[in-house]
Order: sequence, then structure tokens, then C-alpha cells
Amino acid sequence: MAKLSVIIPSKTEVFLKQTTEDVLKNATGSVEVIVGLDGYEDIEKVNDSRVTYFSIPSSPSNQKRQLVNKAVEMAKGEYVMSLDAHCMVAKGFDEQLIKDHQSNWVQIPQRRRLDAESWCEQDQCGRPPIDYEYLMWRPVLQKDGFHGYKWDERTLTRKDIIIDDIMTIQGSAWFMSKKWFERCGFMQIKGYTGWGQEGEEISFTTWLTGGRVVTNKNTWYAHLHKGRTYGRMYHLNKPETLESYKYSYDFWINNRPLKNRIHNFDWLIEKFWPIPNWPSDWREKIGYKD
Repeated sequence: MAKLSVIIPSKTEVFLKQTTEDVLKNATGSVEVIVGLDGYEDIEKVNDSRVTYFSIPSSPSNQKRQLVNKAVEMAKGEYVMSLDAHCMVAKGFDEQLIKDHQSNWVQIPQRRRLDAESWCEQDQCGRPPIDYEYLMWRPVLQKDGFHGYKWDERTLTRKDIIIDDIMTIQGSAWFMSKKWFERCGFMQIKGYTGWGQEGEEISFTTWLTGGRVVTNKNTWYAHLHKGRTYGRMYHLNKPETLESYKYSYDFWINNRPLKNRIHNFDWLIEKFWPIPNWPSDWREKIGYKD
């Protein structure tokens, strides 16, 4: 039986096969790969007994959350890891994450940058890896909802802390026990629709219910920044995504009911204070109430 179940959600992803093969090549322990296809089946599959494919019917909505939920139900591993379909991983990533893990943690391997055409790490050109993200201050951003952004200063000043607390995550890769996923009820559909705010839901829920979210620099994955070259391969339903931003912002800022909650949202802000661009009177500026 697999120790780790790696879940790869996909919607017409160009690099799905390479990502799947890379996971199988670089895992040194017992793994299975579960590939969830959002509304399509016509792909070149990897012929390996460790890989399972399933699809769900096409929908005008995004269905990443549905894919992950179904894959977790199918998962035979004690641990589950979600990975975008345009990533490569370090040799032995699986055994390193398992070795370092604690039951109430969510781990994120150090995030590097992928050169997908050559399938190798991209030349960093002096840029640090992405170990930390912070929440952008919404009134400056002038957008609804929470948005994470790379926290280079923290990456540099805390580079020697190999396993370290992180405020929020991107969502392109995460690792946890299957029991923690089920306890927290992650990938909620209501309010979040089928896509948005995955990283915020996972990180905030974990922190505010007594868990810990960490970057683990003992291992890494490299993620493709798609940009104009590739575009968004998992196309977003923009109205639904905007609704998920609004729902998430209201849920966390207003401390809506959360199962197993032991902290309110301001505890998380204070834990990582100071945060770039956040004013000291942030509570008054947004009308925050405990």
C-alpha cells in the first residue's frame, strides 16, 4: 500500500505527463499518483500501475476542489499531497516530507521556478526561492479578497531556518496527513465554488485550529510561472472566482463559525507582524471586530 498519495488535478494541462513521470521518477518511497481530469479524458497516459486516472463531467464552473476531494477519498496513502500539473520535484521529496512531518502540520516544499521546455530548474538570475508569502493589504491592492505575494525579505533573513512557519501558501503544492485533511474538511465547495482561495482556506484553517503551516527547505519543487507564454491552462471562471474572494474575505475577517477554532484572525496577523504595507491601525481601517 502506498505511503503517499500524490494528487494532480488537471484541466487540459500541457505538462501533465511530464509532471506525473517526474513524481514517479523522483519518489524514493511507496507512492501512488491520482490524476483528476476536469471534464476531459483524451490524454496521453503514463503506463504505470502506480497511476490512477479519473475524470468528472465537463462543467462551465471550475472543479479543482471537486477533483481533490474525490482523489482524497480514493487515496490509499497515510499522507496526501496536491501538486499542480506543471511541476517537477526533488529526488526523495516524499520520504523527506514524511520523515519531518508532524500530525497537525501542513508542509510546503521550498518553491523554485521551472523551465518547462527543458524540464529543469529555471536560472534564478539572483532571485531567491519562494519560501514565504504574505497577505497583501487589501485597500492598497484595491481588489476584493485575500491575495498572497512572495515575501523575499523574509526568505533572505530566515534562510537558515530549515523548517519554518509560513503565513499563507500559493496552493500549487501542499502535503499533510489524510487524517488532517479530513479533520479540517478542506476543499469546501460552499462559498469557495470550485477554485479560489485554496491556499488561504488551508493555511488559515490550520493555524486557527491549532495546527502549523511550514516551509520545508530540506526538499523542494519547481513550479511553472505560466505568464503569457503558456497562459492559464486551468482556465478560471472569473465571476465564480471573484465570488470566492468575497466569501473568503468575509469569512476570515469576520471570524465566522469554524469547527475546532481556538484563535481569531487577528492572532494570525500578530503572529507574523510586521507585514509589508499593513498599517498598525489595520483593525480600525477595515472595521475588524473580534
